[in-house]
Amino acid sequence: MSTATTASVSTHILDTSIGRPAEGVAISLAARGGPGARWEALGGSRTDGDGRCKDLPALPEGTTQVRLDFETEAYFISKKEAEAQQDAPRARDSGVFFPEVAITFAVTPGEHYHVPLLLNPFGYSVYRGS
Repeated sequence: MSTATTASVSTHILDTSIGRPAEGVAISLAARGGPGARWEALGGSRTDGDGRCKDLPALPEGTTQVRLDFETEAYFISKKEAEAQQDAPRARDSGVFFPEVAITFAVTPGEHYHVPLLLNPFGYSVYRGS
């Protein structure tokens, strides 16, 4: 819930390599009150079966910048293990190119920010959603 003194944040992840939500990705949330302030770790959550993370912690009053850290390595490793069990063709690269994705953005009190991550093994894109 957002008030006039705080912003709120939500996110979801779509794995564009398979056209499906990315389930089970750990996401951490941090906030700070300006460029020179220290980051305060607020906690985190995991994406559900729909790729959504609906229970991120609330932002403290005075937050002007937010950082979402997506731990993508475990997701890609588990996906590769599942593909290997199904005798799927092996990926050309056995490593994880983006083991994590960190997104930092500015917020304004009273606004809601939905920040989707479009993810694939060799690239990603983010935007401010609705």
